[in-house]
Amino acid sequence: MATQPLIRSDHLFDTVELSKWELEQIMERAAFWEKNWRPGQAPFAGRFAANLFFEPSTRTRFSFEIAEKKLGLHVLNVNMEESSTTKGESLCDTVKTLSALGVEVVTVRHREPEAIQELLTEDTGCKIINAGAGKMAHPTQALLDLYTMKKHFGSLSGLKVAMIGDIKHSRVVRSNCWALGKFGVQVIFSGPESMRDHELEKIASYLPFEEAIREADVVMMLRVQLERHHEQLFVSAGEYFKNYGLSIERFQTMKPDAIIMHPGPVNRNVEISDELVEHPRSKIFAQKTNGVFIRMAVLERALGGVQR
Repeated sequence: MATQPLIRSDHLFDTVELSKWELEQIMERAAFWEKNWRPGQAPFAGRFAANLFFEPSTRTRFSFEIAEKKLGLHVLNVNMEESSTTKGESLCDTVKTLSALGVEVVTVRHREPEAIQELLTEDTGCKIINAGAGKMAHPTQALLDLYTMKKHFGSLSGLKVAMIGDIKHSRVVRSNCWALGKFGVQVIFSGPESMRDHELEKIASYLPFEEAIREADVVMMLRVQLERHHEQLFVSAGEYFKNYGLSIERFQTMKPDAIIMHPGPVNRNVEISDELVEHPRSKIFAQKTNGVFIRMAVLERALGGVQR
């Protein structure tokens, strides 16, 4: 296991821009922090990070904040409803202002991917980490998913991962596809006809729900993203669970060593039976734990490595 800090200082928009080596290095650094971090360590003491979330978030925002504080960073959580963007200031100018005040790295979640992409083309003075861009990209979620799989199976090569549910509106699917493909993982899609994405199906096959569950080593259930639907795509939560939810009966058809994952937030008894969320073969809460260490590694990468 490599223990030398990542020395590259860079933005992170999506996993498609990362090589297999870079993905491996980030996971190795996450493993390093998971094994070696102790209370009181502060390798980035005296340096500043800011979190700008234009969409609701619990896991990702707090995960980044905890990761930042574990690294010793001073953290600014900007309330975007009270920021100068409500007065007409551009997001670029907001980030440039933060840079002028001493902030070095900014995590951003925005419903418009172009807003984050623009920051990458401007000289804002800050390193930018995408914490969720519309339905386009969520790189740190994909990284923590890979890390969770690798910890459980020992290797990613040869795995078959089924992503089931709201494929069309999921940024998690896209970032996972790019990353998993670099490790030879076979990705399978399944879910309601109204939630399929035929462009994505050019790179991964679509299977009927029951078949996808039987074949997969990882069954990743996806949240039904009602906030991104412009029309009603199913009759009711009960009807969705009946047709596309991971029930106890469907769970029993999975491979005996297959695991359950979900990027969250989980709609219990909609995407997955309540009893399965904390099942021993569920990695849903392990994903959340692993997310802190992955985000520590990503922040370290953005800031150019640990200060000795």
